[in-house]
Amino acid sequence: MTGTAKKVVVFDYGFGNVRSAERALARVGADVEITRDYDKAMNADGLLVPGVGAFAACMNGLKQARGDWIVGRRLSGGRPVMGICVGMQILFERGIEHGVETEGLDEWPGTVGPLEADVVPHMGWNTVEAPEDSRLFAGLDADARFYFVHSYAVHDWTLEVTNPTIAAPRVTWSTHGKPFVAAVENSALWATQFHPEKSGDAGAQLLTNWIGTL
Repeated sequence: MTGTAKKVVVFDYGFGNVRSAERALARVGADVEITRDYDKAMNADGLLVPGVGAFAACMNGLKQARGDWIVGRRLSGGRPVMGICVGMQILFERGIEHGVETEGLDEWPGTVGPLEADVVPHMGWNTVEAPEDSRLFAGLDADARFYFVHSYAVHDWTLEVTNPTIAAPRVTWSTHGKPFVAAVENSALWATQFHPEKSGDAGAQLLTNWIGTL
């Protein structure tokens, strides 16, 4: 790695494809480390929070590793954080699985609930509808496809920004049965419901775009 490579920590709290994320980030030129070390996670140029499995289990694991506190402290200082799959879902206010409600990190209002579709889980490649001014999807064609594996999602975006000096979040949608939130760009906090680390060249371009903002 060169001296100019951005340092990215893949937060290892027991839930997520950390090795796949590490390889994908290294592919696009990041200096990557998998760790739950507090100082390293706080001081990295970027923090990536993966997630697989149940919302409640991920939140429990994140709290045990003090990841909830790390994410909050980084964001309060404008330090970039990116969530993937359930790592995105836990950024919302709450998740409901099998009738059990679990508090999330509450960075955004909204509820993660079951997909409203005939076929669940949503597994495989799908397109997205990104805003024209998206930085996350810059350089990607409108028909670019990304890899999804999930049974839950956010179907309604409710955050309203009334202060004209604050940029409104850029929200990207996809559809499986009913439209759901596929990605969010909100100041230092970005997230995707799909797996960019499993999405080939399109995913590599997306990660390149994120690295370029660090």
